Amino acid sequence: MTAIVEFRNVSKVFFKGETRMHALRRVSLDVRRGELLAIVGPSGCGKSTLLNLAAGLMEPGTGEVVYDGKPVKNVNTQVAYVTQKDNLLPWRTVGSNIALPLEVGLHRGITSHERRSRTAKALSMVGLEGFDRHYPSELSGGMRKRAQLARSLIYDPDTLLMDEPFGALDAQLKLMLQSELLKTWEGSGKTLIFVTHDLTEAISLADRIVVMSARPGTIRQIAEIKLPRPRDLLTIRFSPQFGHYFEYLWQALKQDFDKGEEMR
Repeated sequence: MTAIVEFRNVSKVFFKGETRMHALRRVSLDVRRGELLAIVGPSGCGKSTLLNLAAGLMEPGTGEVVYDGKPVKNVNTQVAYVTQKDNLLPWRTVGSNIALPLEVGLHRGITSHERRSRTAKALSMVGLEGFDRHYPSELSGGMRKRAQLARSLIYDPDTLLMDEPFGALDAQLKLMLQSELLKTWEGSGKTLIFVTHDLTEAISLADRIVVMSARPGTIRQIAEIKLPRPRDLLTIRFSPQFGHYFEYLWQALKQDFDKGEEMR
């Protein structure tokens, strides 16, 4: 399977005043086209930095990031980015929030009819039919997350970057949205890079899991997750195979906890 994102010997250092923080050190990773890749690791290990580099929101200090065979030099318009905060615009309706990517940039020239059609399809994909005229303040937290996902999917990106999108939600709502995400992704052919601090979430969703070390972030372990698809998230966590993956990956993660690190 070919790589759509390539991190080639990437290092990144941040400066704040006279303080120097080495976020990533010599990270090399190929993200396969069409896979769901999860990244886990301690706080500050560079997980979010990897997403920002893939999105072209920052440049590596050394090394190179390549997307679909081309170096990432500017904002990468082939990816969509879903953050932990939904960032919906409160003065726009749900429908107009979702349609926003079609009004700017590469999609500015599409017709109003096509915009309405694609908005309706995106609403349907995330189960928000009938809520297009509502405002974000009128939605529950889970519905706002669905709207954010719909906005990210509406312009049909090749790759979806997700940075702990369900981290602040209660367990029941998180499970529901994880299931919705898998339903939307499975069979789509799209690539999904999912950052999480939750090892159970990572195993439930991913094809592969990358375990990062404490700062400066390096790749400590990469595991293939060979659980069958489609996955029933209500039952898969109780399978013996799931438990084996958890124990194996936990051994890689706990090395940093033994040094006093804490997961977010």
